[in-house]
Amino acid sequence: MKNNKNNTLGDNIVFSTNRALNIDEKNMPEVLTLTPSQQNLRIRLETKGRGGKTATIITGFVGTDADLKILEKAIKAKCGTGGSSKDSEILIQGDFREKILQLLLEKGYKAKKSGG
Repeated sequence: MKNNKNNTLGDNIVFSTNRALNIDEKNMPEVLTLTPSQQNLRIRLETKGRGGKTATIITGFVGTDADLKILEKAIKAKCGTGGSSKDSEILIQGDFREKILQLLLEKGYKAKKSGG
């Protein structure tokens, strides 16, 4: 762990119990959302670890959590089902690969199905 004389965080610190350590948020990198044409999204089907239920997973989103939530909401409305998003992934309940691919292409995203 590198820290300089005035106890500001280094680039690789995730968590610290040192109360004297100050986080300098001004120097933190700002997350920007790429335009839809710059996004490279992958759509895959997953059933493992879900009690036999099917889920469609969209990965590869680069941007803020707020923009991810907006895209998630549009996909859920198009499919008429539930879902969630976190860590640049959107999870949609059920097999909606074709509908999601069509929606993403209409919105200008570079998207394709991955997996079998």
